[in-house]
Amino acid sequence: MEDPAKYRPQSLTEEEPRRIDISVVVPVFNEQESLPELTRWIDSVMRENGYCYEVIFVDDGSSDASWNIISGLARQYPSVEGVSFQRNYGKSAALYTGFEAACGQVVITMDADLQDSPDEIPGLYRMVTEGGFDLVSGWKYDRKDPVGKTLPSRFFNATARCVSGIGLHDFNCGLKAYRLKVVKSIEVYGEMHRYIPILAKRAGFSKIGEKEVRHYPRRYGKSKFGVERMLKGYLDLITVTFITRFGKSPMYIFGTLGTAMFLLGGVTTVWLIAEKIYRQNHGFAVRGVADQPMFFIALTAVVLGVMLFLAGFLGELVNRNSGDRNRYIIDDRTDNDR
Repeated sequence: MEDPAKYRPQSLTEEEPRRIDISVVVPVFNEQESLPELTRWIDSVMRENGYCYEVIFVDDGSSDASWNIISGLARQYPSVEGVSFQRNYGKSAALYTGFEAACGQVVITMDADLQDSPDEIPGLYRMVTEGGFDLVSGWKYDRKDPVGKTLPSRFFNATARCVSGIGLHDFNCGLKAYRLKVVKSIEVYGEMHRYIPILAKRAGFSKIGEKEVRHYPRRYGKSKFGVERMLKGYLDLITVTFITRFGKSPMYIFGTLGTAMFLLGGVTTVWLIAEKIYRQNHGFAVRGVADQPMFFIALTAVVLGVMLFLAGFLGELVNRNSGDRNRYIIDDRTDNDR
């Protein structure tokens, strides 16, 4: 039997370090049954295609024996490594930690439940390295999930497409491929793993593609999908949309809304006063300005306008004093001998 050690990335301290072609990042939460089979499957695909690879399992606080199995797989396969969280932080935290550890030319993410096929890895890898894509998202066109999971997902994806302008059919597909530079340039938190394409586009990586991938029925364990995840997903969609469009200049949104509300209230108040003066001068019945409901609506609009404007101003102050404000992504440099 061929020695798996030959596929282990060489140390960077060696004279001729071997570049890792693919880093596979796999978030894990109570998937003890599927991990050995998934590892064998990935290893087989990598061997067949001659890739130098690493698999990074991130155990997201599993309550079963997942971490013990990952530890055993790391001893058996030199290209496998694992990270274990003290408690469950969520898929986004697991992906972010895996991205920090990854060093392959292309980073592949997939779920640990065997519903994503490692056979798709070569195609995804070629789309990034040869097709020029920064990010390639899988599309489970023939999804093997119950209707209670697929219908909400379709509605969610349609909303995300409309809001983001990115024409992906399946934002939430766990099977994705990225250039290494992409995963090092974005920060994933909350439930933001659903919106990595949006975060990547915001960071300047606009070459986003899609690949139809096979999807298998779940064989072990149970789905972690729940109603609360869908609610969190929509709240995070609002958050990522706001951050993408106004994250660096909150005054643009708050200042615009505040100015509009202030002007609306102010103009209405002036109109009420002018109407009173006109009616007095022409002998019509006069109603006190403060006795009219419209006056209090206008006053509320003025107060809201001032509050929104101040919110934008404070947002600008926080943003200007943030340590992240000058975090720019450099695409290339000249290499001059000096």
